Amino acid sequence: MTSTGTAGQVVVLTGSYTPDTGGEGVGVTALRFTPGDRALSVVDAVAASGASFLAAHPTLPVVYTTHESTPGAVAAFGLREDAAPTPLGAPLTSGGANPCHLTVHPGGDYLLTANYGTDTLPGTVAVHRLDADGRLVDLTDVVEHKGSGPVAGRQEGTHAHQVLVDPAGRYVLATDLGADTVFTYELDTDTGKLKLVATSQLRPGSGPRHLAFTPSGDLVLSADELSSTVTCHRYDAGTGTLHEVSRVPATAVADIPNQPGGIVTSDCGRYVWVTNRGADTVAAFRITGAGLAPLGEVPSGGSWPRGLTAAPGCLLVTNQHSGTVAVLGVSGDGSLLEAGVVVEVASVVCGLVV
Repeated sequence: MTSTGTAGQVVVLTGSYTPDTGGEGVGVTALRFTPGDRALSVVDAVAASGASFLAAHPTLPVVYTTHESTPGAVAAFGLREDAAPTPLGAPLTSGGANPCHLTVHPGGDYLLTANYGTDTLPGTVAVHRLDADGRLVDLTDVVEHKGSGPVAGRQEGTHAHQVLVDPAGRYVLATDLGADTVFTYELDTDTGKLKLVATSQLRPGSGPRHLAFTPSGDLVLSADELSSTVTCHRYDAGTGTLHEVSRVPATAVADIPNQPGGIVTSDCGRYVWVTNRGADTVAAFRITGAGLAPLGEVPSGGSWPRGLTAAPGCLLVTNQHSGTVAVLGVSGDGSLLEAGVVVEVASVVCGLVV
């Protein structure tokens, strides 16, 4: 849900790595964003260790954050208008190591978390039950991924990187960067247990990081971290499986090692945007019947753009290494305008419009 304050202002939350997790940030920072003139300013901040990803409850004024560490944890925060969230109960174990993504199931009763793992600990997907106020109650399930890939140093084991629910609300999809696989589950909403129903094997060495569905749910786009590509897949809503349509380079910048990060599709379903860590750009693509057509790319407004968030009329980019949040304009044809506003937030890695 999106909350607006005076003059249509929107509250944006960002998450940062903290000193105990290798960063210099506070945790969760609240910013005020005015869509009309794209003004962005810091309002407040609250300590939240290793807040590498944020997710909102679909109906309650509650947000959830990862604590990306070994062992990992997840925490709930209550929202206050135009201010930083306040802790809502004690953090709970994330069910694995280095949780890097989470989402709330559409029914609002369960939190789903992707745990990246380590070199020796596997990637896992965990489920937490939520009470009527959105508080974390207990851990109801943990499933362990199995598999590997050909990229030395990154794919000796599994690394769950994202967990999301398909647009129909039927399947839970989990990307695994280490196994080049998207695992598809059904969630039993009575027990909070996951059942594996399908796997989609993607190209070897691609390292799928994040997925983004088009609004129709017919297509799903993947940001492939290890192959530096963006892939368009046809989504079979009956089986929860992905089938490649086309693949393009994530950046036109040559001779620079590059890792795609955040990926967002447009509300109209005709465009997709992806951040490039290394090239330090955000690239735009048109989604066509044949797949993807590049629309160019612009500087990200900082260094190592990890997160990408859609906001009214623009995109917000969280640049981890420079500690900046940049506002990029979006043209009617899906192409991007260079950053007009840049705000400093130390070690920032993700954003959430609430």
